[in-house]
Amino acid sequence: MPDEGRRGDEAPEMEIFHLLRAVTVEFGLRQTEFATENGMHPTDVRALICLLDAERSGTPATPGRLGARLGLNSAGTTSVIDRLERLGHIERVRDTHDRRRVLLRVDDRAVALGRAHFGPMIDRTVAMLRTFEERDVAVVRRFLLGVHEAVNE
Repeated sequence: MPDEGRRGDEAPEMEIFHLLRAVTVEFGLRQTEFATENGMHPTDVRALICLLDAERSGTPATPGRLGARLGLNSAGTTSVIDRLERLGHIERVRDTHDRRRVLLRVDDRAVALGRAHFGPMIDRTVAMLRTFEERDVAVVRRFLLGVHEAVNE
């Protein structure tokens, strides 16, 4: 796949951009496969990812934040949350610090389901990164953080 679509006169920066785009397309296809296999909409998978990312960063996962991350209005966000709750993938819980606020929590079974599907890809990626020098990993991280920032501008 590395030489896929490469033109001989393409600048290295553009080759890397096109490779990144190819990875995102493939990852999107894997997400869609996962959604289809598990009776979900692709937006449901993106919602689960957002909720897991919030949990990992220690950010409270509220419906409002989820909607903002997904670019959905209140009704659309409620539909996603209702679907995921019906499927047993998430639950609404009251914030222990502010009982008026509802937080969203991903169920352990949903995590296990995702791990079963995406685990081999994650494991291969982690194994590959472990072959890199520490400074190279830092460069990859800096690059991806920069791309993430550029995409979000």
